[in-house]
Amino acid sequence: METIDLKKLDPDFKHRVAGELGGEHIRKCYACGVCSARCPIEKIEPEYNPRRIIRMILLGLEEELLREEFLWHCSNCYTCQESCPQQVNFTEVIFALRNMAIRKGVAPPGMAAAQNLLSQQGRMYEVGEFENEKRVELGLPKIQVDAESIRKILETKE
Repeated sequence: METIDLKKLDPDFKHRVAGELGGEHIRKCYACGVCSARCPIEKIEPEYNPRRIIRMILLGLEEELLREEFLWHCSNCYTCQESCPQQVNFTEVIFALRNMAIRKGVAPPGMAAAQNLLSQQGRMYEVGEFENEKRVELGLPKIQVDAESIRKILETKE
């Protein structure tokens, strides 16, 4: 069993999470475990455990939690949210935690790759002449590449 250094605990962390869009209801959670019991990701990836994440929030383990890779494993299936007796909206809490992690400069490697694709092409995948020809055959308009407007959005800072 891992010991927790009490000096690393931040009692205000749960309040900062509650102040984030999506994290508003985290203080209503009493870690009953219903979210973990129905989580499909926890079944295949035991490291991802909603109850553990909630416990880390309530204890104030901000640095450890925001640097954990499992924070990005949630599939956004909303099963936890549908079964929560306190209506905590745990999937939204995960979004709030991810936003906090990104502001601290912590993101999975795929996020940087996605940002590069968006800034170069204006979309996540390349749409070439072949794809546009198929779209025209189906009666759909051609897709124009406009990466400049996406780059402006990506460059916008808070």
